Amino acid sequence: MTGLVTFIAPPPGLSPLTEFGLEPVEEADGLYSLRSLDAPDIRLFVIDAPVYLPDYNPEVSAQQLESIGASGSDDVRVLVVTTIGDDGPSANLMAPILMHATSGEATQLILGDEWPLRMPLGA
Repeated sequence: MTGLVTFIAPPPGLSPLTEFGLEPVEEADGLYSLRSLDAPDIRLFVIDAPVYLPDYNPEVSAQQLESIGASGSDDVRVLVVTTIGDDGPSANLMAPILMHATSGEATQLILGDEWPLRMPLGA
């Protein structure tokens, strides 16, 4: 999965940026660099949820799917922003990115408090 990711609205904290390049990180299956095309110094690392978090299945509404042109969950890739902290890598399960698998249109959801903001990875 590589290419252009176009957010239908800027991701939280990244306004006004909406266009990003998605590139795999070498030798790290399911890990990607998501870099702003307009501000290349802004980069996030995201993981392919099914690869690293196979049990992660947030509820997504039909309206959220339609907002990125998806007719069902099979049309969507779920990406999760990761960070490296003093305690190692963690994943933000509270705010997944839904990306249309073909068009690259995307939205970042803000889920409820039942999902952790920083879930340790590799524990």
